[in-house]
Amino acid sequence: MPKNASSFPTLPWSVRPEARSWRCAPAPTDVQNFHSSLPGYSPTPLTELPSLAAELGVGRVFVKDESNRLGLPAFKALGASWAVHRTLAERATNGEEPGPVTLVTATDGNHGRAVARMARLLGQHAHVFVPRGVHPRAVAAIVAEQAKVTEVSGAYDEAVRLAAEAAAGPNAVLIQDTAWPGYEQIPGWIVEGYSTLCAEIDEQLAAQGVTEGPDLVSIPVGVGSLAQAVVTHYRSRPAGQAPALLSVEPEAAACVLASLTLGEPVSVTTGDTTMAGLNCGTPSSIAWPYLYGGLDAAVAVPDADNARAAADLAALDVSSGPCGAAPLAGLRAMLTGVAAEERRTALELGPLSAVVLLSTEGTAANPHATTAHRSGDT
Repeated sequence: MPKNASSFPTLPWSVRPEARSWRCAPAPTDVQNFHSSLPGYSPTPLTELPSLAAELGVGRVFVKDESNRLGLPAFKALGASWAVHRTLAERATNGEEPGPVTLVTATDGNHGRAVARMARLLGQHAHVFVPRGVHPRAVAAIVAEQAKVTEVSGAYDEAVRLAAEAAAGPNAVLIQDTAWPGYEQIPGWIVEGYSTLCAEIDEQLAAQGVTEGPDLVSIPVGVGSLAQAVVTHYRSRPAGQAPALLSVEPEAAACVLASLTLGEPVSVTTGDTTMAGLNCGTPSSIAWPYLYGGLDAAVAVPDADNARAAADLAALDVSSGPCGAAPLAGLRAMLTGVAAEERRTALELGPLSAVVLLSTEGTAANPHATTAHRSGDT
């Protein structure tokens, strides 16, 4: 059973010693080949930051910098492109009516823009629902992709509901990156799309002399889709090649931490946070079994610590928005402060360990830091 925050009241965290022995099937092997065929594809940088390694008492720290992925300022294009590709292929196989379809989604920015970009490139239409609080520049970026945008007066969940209703019409399909019972195939394809990010890390680490893979990967988590992809990648390997996997959430929206602590998925009431893309109250239905089975630890961080992490990454020439900086804030929380040595031991980290931080967005993905209550999907 996980240890919970009550044992260490100064830090909300949970740890599951059994996670490293949990196993699952791998992602499809053709995802990276598909992405490699897209115009403008190239692996995003994996940047080593020795000063962070010295600060945290580990051997090497690398940041996977997703500030420019297929021309967009976040990793979401990987999932959206693969899911749209699979959706259109499935429609053709099923003999559905040819011609343009409308790809419908709800978003707080990055995912919707990625869906709209794919629609434009493939000659399809896009209809994107955005909840209240989304910055006008983020909305304008989606409009610039030639998408129809509907601004919703309610929160993210309301935008998702309206998007699902709109997608029920003729020649329309919902491309949503949040799963619920009865809607799981397309979100599953989105998760598969994120596997390219992990495959790139393998190749880049090997090129930098880390041939056995990382010892820990720190992952920002909203509903858990990216974390599901990372767990799938590393927990489908032989037991001897299994790194520790750490999820990081805002203290104001720590649904995965709460669920891991209780041993079952639960919804939490979310508050305000600058980490808008992580402001989620319920884990994804398809992600939960992977999160519970394969995550070694979870931690929640305050906005102030996250702002410091973003500023420190910027000083090291890494463009990282609030969600992208969360993995550094979370790792710092785990490796410093009260009971840090116990947490370090639980994660099996030592002075030679290699750590990877997943910076999922650049500063351009967040035109204005806001504390508006929104939901996300990372």
